[in-house]
Amino acid sequence: MAMGIEPVHYRAASSIVLSLLLLGCATTKHPPLPTVAHVDLERFMGSWYVLASIPTFLEKQAYDAVESYTLNDDGTVAVEFSFRKGGFDGPRKTMRPKGFVLDSSNAVWGMRFIWPIKAEYRICYLESDYSSVIIGRTARDYVWIMARTPEVSAAKYDALVQRVVAMGYDPGKLRKVPQQ
Repeated sequence: MAMGIEPVHYRAASSIVLSLLLLGCATTKHPPLPTVAHVDLERFMGSWYVLASIPTFLEKQAYDAVESYTLNDDGTVAVEFSFRKGGFDGPRKTMRPKGFVLDSSNAVWGMRFIWPIKAEYRICYLESDYSSVIIGRTARDYVWIMARTPEVSAAKYDALVQRVVAMGYDPGKLRKVPQQ
């Protein structure tokens, strides 16, 4: 035990430090993931349906997934991510991370689920009419294809998937999120 730190706190502190180190390592294996030139935050706010993703462990059984954004007075973004777990009649799950815009383009954010860690969140593609978006991470471990509607045409969906592949993601890991 180090300097009177109780074992539980020592383990928690060690876990946080290890997580930060792993997050740092994860982003160095790939070239930077380009972002859009500029995001009009007010236009970006609102609800986005998750059409497909390389999901986090929490989202692997997501149905009817929706991510909603609200711009706070202090410039941060209130986020509500909700979905049904395991099926359309499954229990509703909701997470409320906080977004932090990190650059002048408004395309690079930190997304905080647990203090003090801010996960990388990059707006890599945004349709000019703000009807579809691709959110990615430099590590190419997670990606989200979202739209303002729960469905898009097959041609539009295929074009979005091809953009994800062109960014260096493994298409075999992409999961289409059922929406109704």
